[in-house]
Amino acid sequence: MRLTAFTDVSLRLVMRLAVAGEGELLTTRTAAAMLAVPYTHMAKAVARLAEMGLVETRRGRGGGLLLTEAGRRSSVGAIVRELEGAGDLAGCEDDPPCPLRAACRLRGALAQAREAFYASLDEVTVESLVSPSVRQVLRVLREDGSPA
Repeated sequence: MRLTAFTDVSLRLVMRLAVAGEGELLTTRTAAAMLAVPYTHMAKAVARLAEMGLVETRRGRGGGLLLTEAGRRSSVGAIVRELEGAGDLAGCEDDPPCPLRAACRLRGALAQAREAFYASLDEVTVESLVSPSVRQVLRVLREDGSPA
């Protein structure tokens, strides 16, 4: 199983925001550069995370992005579950649909495995991802995405 690029970008962003200093507000453009992702991808991630209540966006001069308290306490499993959605891991209903789908047990086994994956991530919070050593690396990222 591999996370979508969208989920990956979103998790990178919440991790970086989790280590923001007091009063430090990153813009979407700065966050995209620091985390080495295209601005358009970051803008979509920001919009979705704000919709989920995990990131607060402030407009205008002195504006930027803040991780909400709910975002800080949120489990990685809940975030990934919400961002990845409940679609099938296998192409059972693709066009053309799999001819085995009526009697196949793979779909159920894959759904069960996905839920076990999410359940293991439910034990991990955003805050727990940013231990002191990780915190230091995330804080010193430059706008070109390289460590200082």
